[in-house]
Amino acid sequence: MYSIFNFALMEHFIVSARKYRPQTFKDVVGQQAITNTLLNAIDNNHLAQALLFTGPRGVGKTSCARILAKTINQDGNQHPDEDFAFNIFELDAASNNSVDDIRNLIDQVRIPPQVGKYKVYIIDEVHMLSQAAFNAFLKTLEEPPKHAIFILATTEKHKIIPTILSRCQIFDFKRITVTDAKNHLMQVAAQEGIVADEDALQIIAQKADGAMRDALSIFDRVVSFSGKNLTRQAVTENLNVLDYETYFKTTDLILENNIPQLLLEFNEILALGFDGHHFIAGLASHFRDLLVCKNPATINLLEVGEQTKSKYHEQSQKTSHNFLIKGIELANDCDLKYKTSRNQRLLVELCLMQLASILVNPDGEKKNDQPYIIPPSYFKEKGIEAIKISATLKEKANQKIEEVTPVPQQEKESTYSAVATNDSIEISAVNDSEHIHIKEDRVSQNTTVADDSSSTIAIEKKPVVINKERKTSGLSLSSIRKKKEHQESKEEKVIDPKNLPTEDFTESEMQDGWIEYGKLQDKKGERIIGSMFAMNVPTLDGHTVCLELPNQSMKVDLEAAQSGLLQFLFKKLNNFSITLKITVNEEASKKYAFTPQDKYEKLREKNPLIDKLRSDFDLDI
Repeated sequence: MYSIFNFALMEHFIVSARKYRPQTFKDVVGQQAITNTLLNAIDNNHLAQALLFTGPRGVGKTSCARILAKTINQDGNQHPDEDFAFNIFELDAASNNSVDDIRNLIDQVRIPPQVGKYKVYIIDEVHMLSQAAFNAFLKTLEEPPKHAIFILATTEKHKIIPTILSRCQIFDFKRITVTDAKNHLMQVAAQEGIVADEDALQIIAQKADGAMRDALSIFDRVVSFSGKNLTRQAVTENLNVLDYETYFKTTDLILENNIPQLLLEFNEILALGFDGHHFIAGLASHFRDLLVCKNPATINLLEVGEQTKSKYHEQSQKTSHNFLIKGIELANDCDLKYKTSRNQRLLVELCLMQLASILVNPDGEKKNDQPYIIPPSYFKEKGIEAIKISATLKEKANQKIEEVTPVPQQEKESTYSAVATNDSIEISAVNDSEHIHIKEDRVSQNTTVADDSSSTIAIEKKPVVINKERKTSGLSLSSIRKKKEHQESKEEKVIDPKNLPTEDFTESEMQDGWIEYGKLQDKKGERIIGSMFAMNVPTLDGHTVCLELPNQSMKVDLEAAQSGLLQFLFKKLNNFSITLKITVNEEASKKYAFTPQDKYEKLREKNPLIDKLRSDFDLDI
């Protein structure tokens, strides 16, 4: 009974999104360009009668519409708190989207206001209107009465038909920045008597994702959880977001290559109920923020408090540019593969191990782009320190090799060897005529060798061909000459015909090869050539294939296919002395049937049964 009585005495709680709703254009957060435009339009009597407010949710579209409706009806004589409720009509298009609803609205528009100068119609979520309702609204929207102003609000402008858009003055509301949202939350916290950390409000502003209404709703929820003292830890615990400190600690473990502790840290994160996907995506963002801190010109892109910004700057000094780029690449790749992976935990753990191994190679040595004479593992087995080839030493070897190559186009085979001793490094290059020996003192390489490593190591490499070909300009005479020589070198060498087989063959074998080649051409799609081979059967004169054609055009087509035909016959008959002789005889065209009777006689010669078919079915020609 006592608890019920206390509950009855409790004040009615108003959420911050309603309590701190903007009452003037100055109270609107983050939309200065739009509010200034509307104020200037009112002052200069240049306000359109149809306005469209579009943008994301919770950025102040409806609030600006109400403020505008209130402002245009004030003439200075009213009380500041006068809201002109009789002059403002709000219609929710989500539930009133039919043609009848729009017709009732049009009927009300004709009646002038009783108080004030304008009647303002605010249609929220206007994209929910049906196609018929839009069409019914067109005429009134284009030519409204002088006392009527329409303000349409929507989050999805692309769903509104173009004929409506063309009749409205469009205002695009932008997302509220994290800084603007954080500053407004600080003002609300001060008015409510709440002590709030700047980092805590920063997290709330980031979680709101550009919507001021969402930011105030999250603020109320966190205040209900933590009371009058709003700390960063309470915010991260209530909103289930990973704290900055988690990523700072993880990055330190990665830089230290402490893989065991890194895996334990990830296990604790999972034990707290956080998702591995959320963790790895946040780690990629953390590397991006560190990369931003390395350049003073881009540090303003970091949207965090000053205290946290100093921590980012401090850790960014411990990392290199290449490490951060590689880290972002690995974390982003893990982020993309997470949803399709069967073992998601293993995927994240593997990514963390790869991140910890960026600065250290599998041998435990720092990565270096300088090549080794001999692999480091070989020296470790022998107890000898690895020796690197300096750039100067390689240049000397290349220069000596060039000096012993007298002819530019001549190719020589050279063998390289490398010898490492206690005192010096020796490189040898041996070719057909000379031996090059280069010695470099090991003191110049700033290396030391243990006293017991007095043995000499020589590694022989496989012979390589050095082609010292001089490059020439593409526009010089020498380049043209070289191109011609290159083409000549590519041409096939002429083979002596005396060494090729010339076996004898019969005319029938030749004709079989002729018909077979025609069928191959027909299968390739060359139906005209294939039909020519089927219709014209050649004769044989020694090793010469003789063919008589009825016209010149057929001769031209066959000569175009002559090369492939001869190559086929060479291999088919194993005789490379075959030649082709083509003649044209205009009289031969008479042999071809042109009339239906001639065609029938031709078919009957090939198949006598066609005459029986004609008589059985009593067919005409």
